[in-house]
Amino acid sequence: MKEIEKSISFDGRDIRLTIGLFAPQAGGAVLIQSGDTAVFVTATRSQGREGIDFLPLLVDYEERLYAGGKIPGGFLRREGRPPEKVTLTCRLIDRPLRPLIPQWIRDDIQIVATTWSMDPQVPPDVLAVTGASVAVQLAGIPFYGPMAAVRVGLVGDDFIINPTYKEITSGDLDLVVAGSPDGVIMVEAGANQLPEQDIIEAIDFGYEATCDLIQAQREIMEELGIVQVIEPPQEVDKTLETFIQERTTDGIKEILSQYLDKNLRDTRLDEIKDTIKEQIAQMPEEEPVRVAATSDSKALGKVFKEVTKKLMRRQIVEDGVRVDGRKLDEVRPVSCRVGLLPQRVHGSALFNRGLTQVLSLVTLGTPGDAQDLADDLHPEDEKRYLHHYNFPPYSVGETRPMRSPGRREIGHGALAERALLPVLPDYTDFPYVIRVVSEILSSNGSTSMGSVCGSTLGLMDAGVPIKKPVSGAAMGLIKEGDEIRILTDIQGIEDFLGDMDFKVAGTDTGITALQMDMKISGLPMETIAAAIQQAKPARLHILEKMLGTLDTPREELSPYAPRLLTIKIDPEFIGMVIGPGGKMIKSITEETGAKIDIQDDGTVTVSAIESEKAQRAVTIIQNMTRKLSAGDVYLGAVTRIIPIGAFVEFLPGKEGMVHISQIADYRVGKVEDELAVGDQVVIKVRDIDNKGRINLTRLNIHPDEAQAAREAAGLV
Repeated sequence: MKEIEKSISFDGRDIRLTIGLFAPQAGGAVLIQSGDTAVFVTATRSQGREGIDFLPLLVDYEERLYAGGKIPGGFLRREGRPPEKVTLTCRLIDRPLRPLIPQWIRDDIQIVATTWSMDPQVPPDVLAVTGASVAVQLAGIPFYGPMAAVRVGLVGDDFIINPTYKEITSGDLDLVVAGSPDGVIMVEAGANQLPEQDIIEAIDFGYEATCDLIQAQREIMEELGIVQVIEPPQEVDKTLETFIQERTTDGIKEILSQYLDKNLRDTRLDEIKDTIKEQIAQMPEEEPVRVAATSDSKALGKVFKEVTKKLMRRQIVEDGVRVDGRKLDEVRPVSCRVGLLPQRVHGSALFNRGLTQVLSLVTLGTPGDAQDLADDLHPEDEKRYLHHYNFPPYSVGETRPMRSPGRREIGHGALAERALLPVLPDYTDFPYVIRVVSEILSSNGSTSMGSVCGSTLGLMDAGVPIKKPVSGAAMGLIKEGDEIRILTDIQGIEDFLGDMDFKVAGTDTGITALQMDMKISGLPMETIAAAIQQAKPARLHILEKMLGTLDTPREELSPYAPRLLTIKIDPEFIGMVIGPGGKMIKSITEETGAKIDIQDDGTVTVSAIESEKAQRAVTIIQNMTRKLSAGDVYLGAVTRIIPIGAFVEFLPGKEGMVHISQIADYRVGKVEDELAVGDQVVIKVRDIDNKGRINLTRLNIHPDEAQAAREAAGLV
C-alpha cells in the first residue's frame, strides 16, 4: 500500500492521518495525530472459529507510559493492569463501531489502538475512535461507514471542536459525538447542568464536524482504490422460520399484550418455545423443519427471538402500547428509602423503578483516601469522588462465577460518577473523599440511571451538601422504516429488542450526563433532540418521587464518619511537621489518634472519629508552625543540660536554650542545682538570632502570663 498523509483542520487544530508506513502485516493500519498526541490504530480480520453465532469483535486500547516520557513504577517497571481510563476508551471505540459492522459476520475482528505519544493538552480517545474507522476500511472489513468522532467543549458561549484538557476542565461541557453517513451514532457527555437546547445544539455542532472527517476518509479510500463492499449474507432457509412463525405468533402476541410482569412473561414465552421444541423433536429426522433445527443447535432460539422482536416492535409502532401496558412516555412506578443500614455505613439509599432495584452506599474518607492517578498519561493527579457499580448474577436471576469488574461495570460506574460530579460540594467547603458503591439487586433495564438516583439519595443521607439532587432516565427507540417511536424509561426487553439506549441525567436546572448507544447505523438530529426533550419530564417526575423521601442533605454526618479539620500552614514548615523519616507526624498520630494529610501548598487536613482528638492534633500543629515573637510565654520541658544552660522544648519540634544567667533572678552556680531533665518550666522567648536559634528566659514573667501558659498546655 502506498504511503499517504492527509490533514484535516478544525478551527486551526489539525488532525493528521498517516497510512501505509507502519505494520504492513496488519489488515489495516493508520497513525492519527493532533498536536503532539499520536495514536496508532490497526484492524485485523481472521478466519472465524467454529460454533460462533455472534459478531466476534474485540477492541483493545493501550496506553504506554513512554508516550508521556514516563517510566512505569513497581518492581517490573512495565505497564501492568490498565487504569480505568483505558477501559473507558475501549468502550468508547467499540460503541460506535459495533453497529456499523454487519452482524452476520462470524470472522474474528480485532481493533488495537495504542497511544504512542501524548500531548498533555490533547486527549487521545476521539482520535482512536476515528482511527478505528479508517483501519477497518483499510482492512477491507464490511462496514456501514465511514465513522468519525469529535469532542465538543464549551468555552464562554462558544462551542469548540476537540478542546484541550484545560478547556475541558474550565468549561461547562465535555461532549463526544460519533457520526456515520446516516446520522449520530453515539453520544457521551458530562455537563454542568446545561439546558436541553444547549446540549442539542452542541451535538449538532459536533456531528457537522464528524461529517468533514467522514468525507476525508472517503477521499483517502478513493485515492487508494479501496471500494467498500458489504457482502450480502447467504440466503437463509425460511423453512424453520415459517414453521415457528405460524405456530407461535398468536400466543406471543397474547403474552405481549397482557401486561404481564417480566418473570411471568419470560416464563410464558419459554413455555411456547418448549412446546415448539417438542413438536420438532417428534418429527421424522428427514423432515426439513427438523433438519434445519438440528443442523444448528441455536437456530430455534434465534428464530423465536426474531419473531418475538417483530411482534413487540409492531405492537409499539401500530398500537402505541408497550409490553407492560405503559404509554410511550410513561415512567414505571418509583419508590425510594434511605438510611436502611446502621450508621457505620455513612449513608445508604434504596431506589426502585419497576423491577430495577439499586442499593447505593456512601463512605466518607480523608484526603489520603483519594485515588492516586500519578502513574497515568492524563493530567489529573487524583480522584476525590469514586463511584463503583456492581452487577451480581442474582440481579437477573442467574448463576455464574463472580469476577473482577468488567468493562460494563466500569462504564456504568463512570457514567453515574460523571452525572454527580457537577453537584458535589467544593473541596474547600467539604474536604472529604467520597466513595459511592451501587449494588444492583435487581435489573430490568436502566440500572445506571437507577444508580444515579440511588446515589443522590445516599449522598444526602450521608450529609454530603450536594448543590442539587440529580435524577436520570433511559430513553429507547423503535424504528420501523420511516416510523419512529421514542420510549421513556425502557425496561430490559425494550433495550434488548430495541434500537437505542439513551441515558439522560440531570437536575431540575439542566443536564449533567449523557450516554447514547445505537444498534442501527445512525439517527437524524431531530430524533436525538426529541429524545432529549422527552427525557426531561421523566427526570423531573422521578426527582419529585426522590425528594418526597429526602428533600435536603442531613445536617449531621454519621457519628462513625471521620471529623475533618483543615488548617493552612506556611509551606516552609511542612518538613518540620513531617519530621525526619516522618518521625514528628507519627508521634502526633500516636499521641492523638488522628490521621494527618499534608498537601504541597501547606493545607493540612486532620481527621479522627472523635472531634476532640482531631482538635488536639490541630493544636499541636498550630503550635509547631506558629511564628515566634519575643515576649511569648510557654510551658516547656527540659530536654538536656549543658554547663552554660538548659534546653527546653516548649512546642512540638521547637526548642530553645535558657542561659544559666536567665534561670533565676540570683546567681546560679550550676544549672543542675536549679533544673533537671524532664522538669516543667515556664519560659519566655527573649529573641531569635539570625541563625534561627531561640534564646529563652525564666525572668520577668508576670504571674498572669505563667497561668495562661499552663492553661494553654492543659495543666490547669
